[in-house]
Amino acid sequence: MSVRHFLTLTDLSSEELVSMLHRAIELKQMQKQGEIYEPLKNRVLAMVFEKSSTRTRVSFETGMVQFGGHALFLSPRDTQLGRGEPIEDSARVLSSMADCIMVRTFEHEKIERFAEYSSVPVINGLTDEVHPCQLLADMQTYLELRGDIAGKTVTWVGDGNNMCHSYIRAAKMLDFQLNIACPEGYDPEQKFIDAADNHVSLMRDPAQACKQADLVVTDVWASMGQEQEQAKREAAFKPYQVTQELINHANDDALFMHCLPAHRGEEVSAEVIDGEQSVVWQEAENRLHAQKALLEFLLVE
Repeated sequence: MSVRHFLTLTDLSSEELVSMLHRAIELKQMQKQGEIYEPLKNRVLAMVFEKSSTRTRVSFETGMVQFGGHALFLSPRDTQLGRGEPIEDSARVLSSMADCIMVRTFEHEKIERFAEYSSVPVINGLTDEVHPCQLLADMQTYLELRGDIAGKTVTWVGDGNNMCHSYIRAAKMLDFQLNIACPEGYDPEQKFIDAADNHVSLMRDPAQACKQADLVVTDVWASMGQEQEQAKREAAFKPYQVTQELINHANDDALFMHCLPAHRGEEVSAEVIDGEQSVVWQEAENRLHAQKALLEFLLVE
């Protein structure tokens, strides 16, 4: 049987994705009730970090402990990969000892090569192209609070980055309409839009994009590795700050999400992220539960 990897959302079928979201909610309830469930006892997750992390590291590490297993944190300073060992060699060696490998890196091609030479499942903890684990948490959060997202309208405001790319994929898989409001020059990659089958509308006016939205989402203006562009990006994105005035164009019961870390006063106002429509803390916690559902899916027969 071939090894299943999770490098992007489309490594799952739509049915598998929906089932995983419901399972994440079940696992969350079990954990809150104090139920001990250890399907990964004596199993090891190797976590390779080339990019820094708070939520990704803590959620995977905690998830493995709650499942009875163990997680290893490997930074570039701690491994031969950081000293130039070929990705292929590292993948072969790590997968001969660990049961699963999570990689958080820059170029998406790196994780694809890693998976090609790994004999165990590889999970994408983030690349410059996509951030599928965050989408699992976001969609779990919407499901918990509002039910099925099919037929709803989601508005993305800001950079057409890795999070935006993953939202585009989720729109087609879960059958919602995605309005993307971003300044010229910062559009998502065309290949993602082309594959979305009319589930995506690209706009320049954030207020127009937010009209009758059920969910409004944003992210930082400068992602990791783009810090030198900060001033230029601030000028381009200033009209795209998610303020209460902007949120008011959405439906009255619309939710606000942000994958965090957030910069209050830049991509989102403090009034919005700390307001009643914001669900960012539940969204952040759900990284733990969604990824436990993912680990169970990949590792438990």
